Amino acid sequence: MRKVTMQLESWPTRQPFSITGHTFTEARVLLVTLEEQGVIGRGEATGVYYLDDMGEKMLAQAQTLMPELESGLDRQTLQSRLPRGGARNAIDCALWDLECKLRKKTIWQLTGIEPRQVTTVNTVGIDTPQAMAKFATSLNTPKIKVKLDGEQVIERLQAVCKARPDAEIVVDANQGWTFEQLVELAPQLAQLGIAMIEQPLPRGEDAALEHYRSPVPLCADESCLDRSELEQAAGRYQMINIKLDKTGGLTEALALAKQATSLGLGLMVGNMLGTSLAMAPAFVIAQFCQLADLDGPVWLAHDRECGMDFTDGLVQLPKSTLWG
Repeated sequence: MRKVTMQLESWPTRQPFSITGHTFTEARVLLVTLEEQGVIGRGEATGVYYLDDMGEKMLAQAQTLMPELESGLDRQTLQSRLPRGGARNAIDCALWDLECKLRKKTIWQLTGIEPRQVTTVNTVGIDTPQAMAKFATSLNTPKIKVKLDGEQVIERLQAVCKARPDAEIVVDANQGWTFEQLVELAPQLAQLGIAMIEQPLPRGEDAALEHYRSPVPLCADESCLDRSELEQAAGRYQMINIKLDKTGGLTEALALAKQATSLGLGLMVGNMLGTSLAMAPAFVIAQFCQLADLDGPVWLAHDRECGMDFTDGLVQLPKSTLWG
């Protein structure tokens, strides 16, 4: 029998982090711990806030599988026992970690992936143009992601671009624009040298993109949760952002990355804010991606023991003592 524990944890942010329609002051995560034959596997999830997949709801969903997990539920069976989302993600990643520990193999040996260090974007949250420029200047990283809503888009971007002319800059509207705004703004963003626009339109309201050719590549985030939504997204976007909280774990995320690549889509890996325990399995997906957004722990007041190293935007391989 496995010993299974599930609990919610709160990890406060260093400062408020604002995106379109939401300000984060903490990462409230689900921690799943599985103990078997004297070894421990762990998984962490934050959930998907815009789908009301958070906190107690995640925990309650995960707890429905306690008896099956104690009896040896495996990753493959898990995929059909819970829907995509945070609960399945935390359990799936804990099962991967447990398998690594039981078999005395690293995640790289289990998956056959040749690992490399990754450069993550560091994120500039929504604020005044002056404050965003000041924060961008403080980031010693070659890639920056700028959060935007529908206000002062050009003013904010001009300030950041002026402050960091050396950086590759991508933007994330988090569903905050209309199609008319996108058509108006995209050429101006192209002139500023912006490398990518992430999720400009609301989920479910982006059909107009099927007949639009943006001068800046578009990336689906909220509009592509897992493989079931990939075909539609492929007709509207040039990239997809894979997040383990959306896919419901590393198992589905690996399958999504493979299928998206076969369709010729570019890949990005992202996060929903969390500790290094959540970033470690996402780092596996980063091996297939042109862009990585793994700076969640950088926003936290403190990280887990044996946390990952994010110096100057370079993300080193996670230690097996952390995960995998």
